[in-house]
Amino acid sequence: MLASHGTAKARDCSALFAEGRRPEIINVKLDQRLVPLCYDAFAVLHSGVARTPLYAAERLTREGVSAARGIDRIDAFHDEDALPPDDRALLEDYVRSGFDRGHMAPAGDMPTEAAQAQSFSLANVVPQDRAVNRGLWAAIEESVRRLSTRRGTLFVVTGPVYSGGSVRAINGRVLVPTQLFKALYDPATGEAGAYLVPNADDASWRAVSLDVLRQETGLDVFPTLPAAAKATAMALPEPRVYSRGPADGDGSPHRRRPDADSFEAWAKQELHRALRRLWRDLMRAIF
Repeated sequence: MLASHGTAKARDCSALFAEGRRPEIINVKLDQRLVPLCYDAFAVLHSGVARTPLYAAERLTREGVSAARGIDRIDAFHDEDALPPDDRALLEDYVRSGFDRGHMAPAGDMPTEAAQAQSFSLANVVPQDRAVNRGLWAAIEESVRRLSTRRGTLFVVTGPVYSGGSVRAINGRVLVPTQLFKALYDPATGEAGAYLVPNADDASWRAVSLDVLRQETGLDVFPTLPAAAKATAMALPEPRVYSRGPADGDGSPHRRRPDADSFEAWAKQELHRALRRLWRDLMRAIF
């Protein structure tokens, strides 16, 4: 177990799933060497074949997103000791791989420091194209957070897709997804749908129904939903790169300034956060 990073525990994770039901595996080829893991704010089904999650499930709420915005991000990727040694990804697998360690349950969704630390487990990570991870995918994650703030509660299931005759592997161990998905369900309206994104530079996204997602992934991500909800994709927000600040007075979110201004603002923000972390660590060392 990962005492220093927070652990995946044997507990009831049903509140993280729509109507308490886990996603169901339809493609029997995926049903091998699977380990369910339950964390404070998300649940994972880990594949020892891929050495990645098959999915990460969350219940995003307005209150949780608000709490998450007040927590500084501290990167602390770590191996997941709750998994069998031969089935887990290792930090060294990603070294010089050319891929980012892409969260499935995003660190930016985590409402506590403990939950954020848990999100850096490699059991919650896939090899992700850097341009996608830092661009389009980050915009999708933020757009989903803002949608959950407007709607109140969303159930979210995120995961990789492995398709085609030959799937790449980094370090000969960890499979590289061909696509990524993020599925949403609004329990208040009954609407559902999913973003589907190629794991490649210059990727575009498309909105798909849960029926189409099932064909692409071999997963029924929200098995209790009626057929009509699975057949039609809800209107998903266009992914946009936002600042982390609050909305403008008229309710519309701030947009980041492009190019040099954006980089300067980002650099100042990161420097401020680093100084805050140093001050906090110094105070902890003294007291």
